[in-house]
Amino acid sequence: MKRIVTFGEILGRLKPGGTQRLHHAMPGSLDVSFAGPEANVAATIASLGGDASFVTALPNNDLTDACIAALQSTGMASHIIRTQYGRLGLRFQEMGSGYRLTRVTDDREHSALSLTDPAAFDWKSILSGAAWFHLSGTTPGISAASAQATLSAVQDAKELGVNVALSLGFESGLWQWDESAGESELASRVLRDILPSVDLLIVTEEDFAKVLQMHSSDYPELAKQAVEEFPNLQMIATPLREHGQASAQHWGGMLFDAKSEEAEFAPLAGGQYAPYEITNVVDAGGAEDAFTAGLLFALNCNDYVSPADALNFAVAASCLAHSVPGEWSGVMRDEVDGLVNGSA
Repeated sequence: MKRIVTFGEILGRLKPGGTQRLHHAMPGSLDVSFAGPEANVAATIASLGGDASFVTALPNNDLTDACIAALQSTGMASHIIRTQYGRLGLRFQEMGSGYRLTRVTDDREHSALSLTDPAAFDWKSILSGAAWFHLSGTTPGISAASAQATLSAVQDAKELGVNVALSLGFESGLWQWDESAGESELASRVLRDILPSVDLLIVTEEDFAKVLQMHSSDYPELAKQAVEEFPNLQMIATPLREHGQASAQHWGGMLFDAKSEEAEFAPLAGGQYAPYEITNVVDAGGAEDAFTAGLLFALNCNDYVSPADALNFAVAASCLAHSVPGEWSGVMRDEVDGLVNGSA
C-alpha cells in the first residue's frame, strides 16, 4: 500500500468534561487533545494499517513537542516545519446532548501555518512516491499564504502523478483574509482555482450550495453538475448525516463515479439505502474525516475492488468513529470489515 499525504492546520482541542457548557467548567479543567481535518484523516488511515504522513507548520515550543508526540503515537509520519513565529490555534468545544447540538469556537488567528511562506514547503520532495494527497477547504480559508501553499501543493501533486482528494469543508468564520469579498464568495473563488487539480471531491450539501452554488435535493444530480463544471473529477463522495438529536443520528454515504455516471449508496438493506442508526453518539467530531480516511484507505488497497466496496468501508469506519471520544477514532480495519459484513 502506497503512502497517503495530508496537509493542513492542526489545533489544540479543549473541551469541558461530559456535556458541560464552557461557562459551567471555567474556571476549571478542560480536556486537551489535538484536531484538524487533515491530521484526523492521517491518524485514522494509520490506525487502519495504512501508510500516512501529515504536513503542517507549528511554532517551535513545548506545545509542538506534545503535538508531534501525539501524532506519532498514532503510527503516522509527520513533516513539521517548526517556526519562530505564530502559535498553535485552539478549538473550544462543548459537546451537545439531546436536542442541544455541539458548539465549536475556534481561536486560530496568527497561527504558525497561516503565517508560513508557501515556498517553505518542498512539495516535490514531500509528495515523491505518494499515491494520494489529501487536503481540505479549511486550510486555504485561514490566510492568503495558506491558500497559495494549497494551490502550489495540488499543482505539484498533479505534475508528479499523485491523486488529489479535497474535502471541501466550508467553515463559517474563516475566509476573512480578503476584505473585498464575503466568506462564501472568497471560498468559491479560491477553491474553484484548486478544483481543476482534484480527482476525488468529498462534499456536503452545504458545500454544494455555499461554495459551488449548486442546488438540488438529489445528490447524484449535484454530483453530475460538479463533473460538468470540473470534468477532471473522477469521483464525488458525500457523507450523509441525518440529525435527530446530538446523541442519536442516522449515518450513511454516497459515492458517484464520473466515468460510469452511477451513484452508490451505503449501507444497504434489501438493495435499498438504510443508514446506520447511531443511538449513543460519544463524539461526532472527526466522523466526516473518518469517512474520508476510510475511503482513501480502501481506494488505495487492492482488497476493495469496486466503488461500492470502498464506500461501504468508508461509511462503516465513520460510523464507528462516533463511538469514541476525540477526533482520532483509532478504529481498526477488522472492526470496520466486521461492521460491513453485518457484525453490529
